[in-house]
Amino acid sequence: MSGHSKWATTKHKKAAIDAKRSALFSKHSRNITVAARNGGDPNPDNNASLAAAVARARMVSMPNAKIQAAIDKAFGTGADAVVYKEVTYEGYGPAGVAVYVECLTDNLNRTAADVRSAFSHAGGNLGTTGSVAFQFTRKGSIAIDKVIVSEEKKVADKENAVDEDEFMLAVAEAEGDDYEDAGDQWIVYTAYDKMQAVEAALKEQGIEVKGSELTMVPNTPNELELNDAKKVQRLVDHLEELDDVQSVYTSMSVSDEVAEQLDED
Repeated sequence: MSGHSKWATTKHKKAAIDAKRSALFSKHSRNITVAARNGGDPNPDNNASLAAAVARARMVSMPNAKIQAAIDKAFGTGADAVVYKEVTYEGYGPAGVAVYVECLTDNLNRTAADVRSAFSHAGGNLGTTGSVAFQFTRKGSIAIDKVIVSEEKKVADKENAVDEDEFMLAVAEAEGDDYEDAGDQWIVYTAYDKMQAVEAALKEQGIEVKGSELTMVPNTPNELELNDAKKVQRLVDHLEELDDVQSVYTSMSVSDEVAEQLDED
């Protein structure tokens, strides 16, 4: 187990600004629509994938009306019938950093062109399927607000944090693989097929879980200095601005000092 603060590839970035909020909701809407359709049931209680997609949307304060509209779209007809396809793109960005991009699109040609353009402008190269996927491992990611212990349960408190040794034992008991300190949150990593079980075990210990999702963790992170890190971050930002892009993962790793400088830009 390690609690050392690490640079998360695309998580915990600068908070949503109003100008980006619509694009963020659009991405979650697509995810909800696909989860609802693939699960064949508009009720999250009967559709685990949909329940997870809705939970992630609520983490970014997506209105219930928009969530319901996205679910309804999954079973729409005529003009409302939108079919999204899941597609991934792999390549190398500046400084040889591996980049893995997950998309949901209703137009493969448009998405491929947009992603290729982003790589080219950043001085990177779009590769073939499998060219970088082997450098990542699919894992579960569980977000937990830092907490203190009360008589009833472990509750969120901005001025206090649970003892890290205690938290480490709780994660081990829940059979989590590892965790990281992400500022005001702990991020617990699990095997991709054990995420729900670990989440349930944490809750049984009185730990409030903010949300969970599957992620891609680099097997061998590339430690970068500030100049190269800025170039990679510009590529990530460009990709995340694309409507069809859902998630971007990189093998970039930076020191806490460099991370702070990136956040200031």
